[in-house]
Amino acid sequence: MIRAEGLVKRYGDLLAVDGLDLEVGGELFVFLGPNGAGKTTTIKMMTGLLRPDEGRVTINGHDVWEEPERAKREFTLVPEQLYLFEKLTGLEFLRFVAALYDLDPERSNRRINSLLQLFNLEEQATELIQSYSHGMRRKIALCGALLPEPRVLFLDEPTVGLDPRSARALKDVLRGLVDEKGVTVFMSTHILEIAENMCDRVGIINKGKLVALGTMDALRQQLSAGDKSLEDMFLDLTGGAEYEEVKRFLAES
Repeated sequence: MIRAEGLVKRYGDLLAVDGLDLEVGGELFVFLGPNGAGKTTTIKMMTGLLRPDEGRVTINGHDVWEEPERAKREFTLVPEQLYLFEKLTGLEFLRFVAALYDLDPERSNRRINSLLQLFNLEEQATELIQSYSHGMRRKIALCGALLPEPRVLFLDEPTVGLDPRSARALKDVLRGLVDEKGVTVFMSTHILEIAENMCDRVGIINKGKLVALGTMDALRQQLSAGDKSLEDMFLDLTGGAEYEEVKRFLAES
């Protein structure tokens, strides 16, 4: 369970996150918002990378700032901007992760082999990460996040740079972890088709405030949206003047 209570973050005069309250547990939750809406700031506060000005976050009952080591053993994170140990090979990186989490060597070796196979990295496993393409870096980071079998998984734009095969594998794995293992997945993405097809619930943040929350059916009822797609509902809530200009242009063309 992820619980955020009254999260606030300011950057000077900018109120980036404005009193966010949110509970997510045992589901695949997709967090959406336009650029600058507060998505990444929220994830950073939830994972202990950025201290909130107000409020608190607990992961499975452990306060991220009061019990940082205990809380961080409950989750893993793949941020949008990756920071990897480039002088390690992919295999060395995964063994390093296994050591950090004090994983059983025999089980972790089996999982490493399975993850490398899943993301088609077997041949590149002994190459230095500095030689990896953007997509390969994303895949080795995902391997590292899945290796410790976390109870909570944070993913910020996880499919960016992935080839279609790997993106499909990731979607299937995440769905299986939630449905079969009870894992909580908190994911942000700009690819609304992926969000609509994968999510149990959606949260939409705009200008630091949570403006919509619920299942797809619940959102359609709340917004009287009929059978609108998630993309249409998202743009109705967050599109602003730019979206109105697009609609006006198309109507006049």
